[in-house]
Amino acid sequence: MTRLTADVAGASPGLGPIELARMLGVEVPIVQAPMTHIAGARLAAAVSEAGALGIIETTSPEGRADLIKVRDLTDRPVGANIALAMRKDPSIVELLAGAGIKFVTTSSGSPALLTDRLHDAGITVFHVVGTLNNAIKSVDAGVDGLVVEGIEGGGFKNPLGASTMVLLPLIASRVDLPLISAGGICDGRSMAAALILGAAGVQMGTRMLASLESPVHSNFKDAVIASDDTGTRLLSLPGLPTMRVIRTVAAERAAEGGTQVGIEEIRNLYFEGNMDAALANTGQVAGRIQMLESVADIIGSTWNDCLSRLKELIVQLNIDLADQLAASLLNQVIS
Repeated sequence: MTRLTADVAGASPGLGPIELARMLGVEVPIVQAPMTHIAGARLAAAVSEAGALGIIETTSPEGRADLIKVRDLTDRPVGANIALAMRKDPSIVELLAGAGIKFVTTSSGSPALLTDRLHDAGITVFHVVGTLNNAIKSVDAGVDGLVVEGIEGGGFKNPLGASTMVLLPLIASRVDLPLISAGGICDGRSMAAALILGAAGVQMGTRMLASLESPVHSNFKDAVIASDDTGTRLLSLPGLPTMRVIRTVAAERAAEGGTQVGIEEIRNLYFEGNMDAALANTGQVAGRIQMLESVADIIGSTWNDCLSRLKELIVQLNIDLADQLAASLLNQVIS
């Protein structure tokens, strides 16, 4: 029988899951996505209190204010995101450092813009990438790791982007940095797949949006729960970046070239429940989410089920726990 090696298993030579968790200062290698207007103190604190890493968005004034407010809710590590296309002012680094932020994801722009300044402030930097080319540029910019996001994820997207199943192992084969997988992750089954494909951890957005602690209106949460595997679509509209959004009457009308809405009234959708007021960024994984759960239950069940499925894989393959595959990847996770 052919014995599997670490290369065959798709393991990345970077940090393993346990090492990534230590790097982030958390118990489990799960990160919450930085959804604008949604990823504030309330959600981030709940995630961090559950043993993962909550992230606060800094695009909105409310998000930036929550960098301070979150300390009233948790004393555990909390990270932040900088959407570089919106926050180019270097003063954001001083704000983050003053708030005690030690981990930042950057996105929507060149990581070379702020990576050195963030490092000078003692902050670890992971950049969000959707292509191999951007991953290589990010390595050249000196980032500490990457968030590799497949096109099935919600939000702004490269219309020619690849899915997580293609993109993650491709980047893992070319980049020697810790990778966090994003796009299509909602449970232990999908997390285990991401680890096998070369990630050291995962980021979840839509799954966290559909949680009890998420601040969005119940109408939006209910729409996510009601979605099937065709419940989102990519939209490329004049004046807007390509986005993956939940399919609503407004989204379908926009796709057909009718009266268009954008994202100007997104707070109306998020917090007042008017589902046709704007286009709502949502990942394809909405089709796999069947119920609202607490953040603690989501994180706990995702991690525990991930471990169980990886253990089952070893048994099914008849592999001795001492061989190279278990030593290089699975043993890092199970120990």
